[in-house]
Amino acid sequence: MDARKIFEKIVENWPAKVLSVVLAIVLFVFHQLSTLVEESFSAPLNIESSGDLIPSKSYDQSARVTLRSDERTINTVDRDDIEIYVDLLNIDIPGTYTVPVLVRKTGSAANVDPLEIRVNPAEIEINLDYKVSKSVPVTPNFRGSLDNGYEMISYSLAPNQVEIEGPQSVIESVDSLSTESIELAGRRSNFVTTSRVMSPAPLMSFKGSGIVEVQGRIQELIMTRNFDNLPITISGLNNRFTASLNIDRGSVRVEGSQNALADYILWGTVLSLDCSNIESTGTVEIPVTVTVPPQFSLIRHEPMSVSVSIEANLDESISDESNPGEITSDDSGNGGAA
Repeated sequence: MDARKIFEKIVENWPAKVLSVVLAIVLFVFHQLSTLVEESFSAPLNIESSGDLIPSKSYDQSARVTLRSDERTINTVDRDDIEIYVDLLNIDIPGTYTVPVLVRKTGSAANVDPLEIRVNPAEIEINLDYKVSKSVPVTPNFRGSLDNGYEMISYSLAPNQVEIEGPQSVIESVDSLSTESIELAGRRSNFVTTSRVMSPAPLMSFKGSGIVEVQGRIQELIMTRNFDNLPITISGLNNRFTASLNIDRGSVRVEGSQNALADYILWGTVLSLDCSNIESTGTVEIPVTVTVPPQFSLIRHEPMSVSVSIEANLDESISDESNPGEITSDDSGNGGAA
């Protein structure tokens, strides 16, 4: 068969043949489309810039990514190999910009084809400002109250300053920072704890950990208290003598912790005169001896001394063989708090 006849055979009923080919292509494409699947996931939105400019306001930090391909192809793609980002490398002036969200295929997704990738949103509006840093002081944020009778006398932080960085408009407005809440309730002694420094703006960051050590010094509250109208007791006087006092009552002022001293009642002998060395009658000045509980400190007492008149004991009912004992003034007795 010559070429002429072959050509005539080919073009014979050509409309029908072309229609058949087109139909076959349509059916093939339809079949392919019917076998494609979609899968969506959220991915972080990366900012690529020179570092001199950074976002100065909140923006969408993630985007929705949709993959479309056949099921086998989609299953071979690691979602971490689909990167989405905005390119700010050519921007060097602060301001507000609308930029497209771009896609980069890496790793398992690099050479996959066919693979359709859609991103939502397709573009974002972003505000840019110069990136700056500075050091600011940190103060502790104490919460609650110490137990009754205790006080914090000092505290310290290490470090007491932190370096912050971020957009210039944000950093310039920050003069100091505080820590997270540090609970004081229940504390009765010195303590050391760590606390995170609070960030007032999501676009501000710390150069370092942003954690400080807080030390607090706690002590009991100290108070002073007067005990008045306390009897002055005579002790050690030989029973051959009797004694009379020109002052038979006195007072003491003591210091101690508030919890121990506030409701304390003095009892027993507090103010006394030691007359054990008296061997003859007459008038003698005897210093007052003070006995207070060991948890308290004596600040002062009155009187400092008492004039005592010593006379012979004329009571014949007291024998010379009797042992010396305690003799008190006429209105003396056990000490007590007024």
